[in-house]
Amino acid sequence: MKIQKLMIENRTKVYALLQHAFPGTDYEVALVQKLHENNRLVHEWVCIHTSKVIAYIAFSNAYDGTDICGLHLAPMAVAPEFQNQGVGSELLKFALRQEAIKSRTLFVLGKPAYYQRFGFEPCGAPICPFDKNNSHFLSMRNNIAVSFSVGYEPEFNAAATSSGKQGKNRRSR
Repeated sequence: MKIQKLMIENRTKVYALLQHAFPGTDYEVALVQKLHENNRLVHEWVCIHTSKVIAYIAFSNAYDGTDICGLHLAPMAVAPEFQNQGVGSELLKFALRQEAIKSRTLFVLGKPAYYQRFGFEPCGAPICPFDKNNSHFLSMRNNIAVSFSVGYEPEFNAAATSSGKQGKNRRSR
């Protein structure tokens, strides 16, 4: 198993992984494709096993208006046949140690019990537009005290529209 930055030649493998890991929806595939097509700054890593992409993680900018206030972890995926074997945990731990990530404020919309194991905490501010009660919105290194609706790259809404899904129920894991 090898973890590395996502290279252009592995993008189609990532799209296939996202389709496989999130059956019944094309939201995650549409999101990542649109981020790539629009050349958004995304920090991405993959886990490769026998030339196959078995896990993927991405971080994109989080906004307070037009100012960047941190990074969103989304999406994160592990091939179903490799889930519950620690692959996702290893990939996330690796990503959290990377220079582009390790000192930044991070946000994630996901399962609290999972992400709290890595240092994420319930987030009181800012408010996640996809989780109005912030019950599944967590943060790390967050010193934001002012309440505002945190912004995502426009591709998050565009992917929801193109996939026919509402963004409010999306989870990164």
